[in-house]
Amino acid sequence: MIILGIDPGIAIMGYGILEVNGNRYKVLENGVITTSAKTKTPERLEILYNNLNDIIKEFKPNEFAIEELFFNQNVKTAITVGHARGIQVLCAQVNDLPIYEYTPLQIKQAITGFGRANKKQMQETVTTLLNLSEVPKPDDAADALAVSLTHAFSQRFKEQFRMN
Repeated sequence: MIILGIDPGIAIMGYGILEVNGNRYKVLENGVITTSAKTKTPERLEILYNNLNDIIKEFKPNEFAIEELFFNQNVKTAITVGHARGIQVLCAQVNDLPIYEYTPLQIKQAITGFGRANKKQMQETVTTLLNLSEVPKPDDAADALAVSLTHAFSQRFKEQFRMN
């Protein structure tokens, strides 16, 4: 199974593509798609959509996992990032991918076993779990891999307890 994990954003959207075979995980690619704040929002959304669509066409993931948004301060930022997240979900939908959503708490719990893990703990654990030589950069790419891993763990758990 190939999982495309997304750390949503409008300025920086992280993505992580993970191939899962049983208990083995292989990073096929991870990185970020960026847009400039100087570009109008509709154009930024189009850039995100087109680039994400290209990634889906190239890697042909079986499933799409995305982090749910959590904001407690800046409403304007939340709305703009919400637009971007909507475009990212739409892209998965148009490509007939099953969509799974995880909260930041669920991701931290799945990766580190601790729902209040900090960024450094998350990055180090993702690096260890995926047997990488270094922490994925930038942070958004590492976060996207954490989303992919969370989904892989969730699916494995479901399969273990599936009744025939």
